[in-house]
Amino acid sequence: MSTTRTVSIRTFRANMTKYLREAQEKNIHFVIMRHAVPIARIEGVSPTDSLESLIAEVAQARKEYREGKGYTVEEARKILKLRTTKK
Repeated sequence: MSTTRTVSIRTFRANMTKYLREAQEKNIHFVIMRHAVPIARIEGVSPTDSLESLIAEVAQARKEYREGKGYTVEEARKILKLRTTKK
């Protein structure tokens, strides 16, 4: 099971090595925030993941994007806003 934590871009930049190590070794996912807006997600790659499987994941994501199966920035903001206001 993984844990998700948020971190500001400034803090992430200053402690990048630490966060990348935690992502890989402790299976922690980090959501990088800029002015309280999520801009990236960092998750570790386990040593057992093969390069071929990672390439396949990227290819699948690109295919889905071309097919219009992604989210626009506005759609993502609405989803995030709904998730934070329902608590």
